[in-house]
Amino acid sequence: MFFWLCLCCWSLMGVFGAEANEIQSVSVMEGDSVTLNTDVTEIRNDDITWTFGAEKSLIAKIKKKKQIFSTYDVPDGRFRDRLKLDDQTGSLTITNTTTEHAGVYHLQMFGAKLTFKTFNVSVYARLPVPVISRDCSSSSSSSSSCSLVCSSVLKVCDATLSWYAGISVLSSISVCDLSISLSLPLEVEYQDKNTYSCVLNNPISNQTTHLDIHTLCHTCADSVHCCGPTEAVIRLVFSALVGVATVILVVYDIRSRRAEQDQAHIHTLGE
Repeated sequence: MFFWLCLCCWSLMGVFGAEANEIQSVSVMEGDSVTLNTDVTEIRNDDITWTFGAEKSLIAKIKKKKQIFSTYDVPDGRFRDRLKLDDQTGSLTITNTTTEHAGVYHLQMFGAKLTFKTFNVSVYARLPVPVISRDCSSSSSSSSSCSLVCSSVLKVCDATLSWYAGISVLSSISVCDLSISLSLPLEVEYQDKNTYSCVLNNPISNQTTHLDIHTLCHTCADSVHCCGPTEAVIRLVFSALVGVATVILVVYDIRSRRAEQDQAHIHTLGE
């Protein structure tokens, strides 16, 4: 039985001809559309099927002779209202992509020849602009240096945060831990003339923030300019609380001593 099945397959391939399975890698930004191309200008009498995932779930079908052009959803609903078929080429477009649409897509074209294609689709999250701030908690700063930190709230595994001096990479971090945010420190001199920038990138896009040394890095005589208004307010509030607590303790101590003196005076009079 197996022999006859193989013989039939070879016979069909001999009649129609067949192309080897072609594998293409496709990348798209989350929210954008991506088109998986059949690479033909016009389908004539072809039957086409598009499937998704290891289970090869049917998501689109074309029967050109019968003028049937259909798209299908999968049980979890990820393709609902997102699939479009080109009735001329048979290409498949996925609109408003999310990370759920990443995966393997299979194309089969049955016509004058058999065509098989596989598309590995990667969907990348949109990147936020990284933030550069003065690192007030650092103990490494000296009278001539400035401690900085670049951070991003993005929590994904496919992004890298880097410090650049000009076009040279100084340091990078890419941690696949969704419970933390990316953060990268940098120590510069106050009079440094280099051009620094912090870059957050993935394989298809990047976001860059340039360092303004004159704004963030200068002497810290004024805490408001040294660490920013938020940190300065926190320090002022903390200082005020310490001052109030000190006054309360002094008043309490004075009253306690007066009470002791009064008690001693009363005791003397009683004797």
